[in-house]
Amino acid sequence: MISGIFLLLQLSQVVMLLNCKKMEELENDNTREEIYSRAVRAGKRTYFFDVKSTKSNEQYLTITESKRRFNNELGKFFYEKHKLFLYQEDFKKFYNGLDAVIHFIEIGSAPPEEEEDFGGIDHNSDLDFDALADNK
Repeated sequence: MISGIFLLLQLSQVVMLLNCKKMEELENDNTREEIYSRAVRAGKRTYFFDVKSTKSNEQYLTITESKRRFNNELGKFFYEKHKLFLYQEDFKKFYNGLDAVIHFIEIGSAPPEEEEDFGGIDHNSDLDFDALADNK
């Protein structure tokens, strides 16, 4: 179970990196409109929730985790950032998944499972990245 979760996290990071390149173009585009922003300080981390708009006026959410780190070689502090881009069509599924894992952490038991379509991939098994590429 733990190895499945670890691999799922790795996969999500790979997907985020692939999507990040596409989103960097959007982020660097001056026509992008920032609509609403909220910062949440949580210990050594700060989370930024930013609602933005594409050129076609579709809103999306960026969640940025920012951690202050120290670079021993340069003798300077820097900020390590991780971004997640969440689109409106995914809000409900994202919310339901987040709610389920928070419920599990707080209560100690999983809520009833809803059927998800993972494109024929068993999300509880070890992932084969080559097989994922073949499913595109």
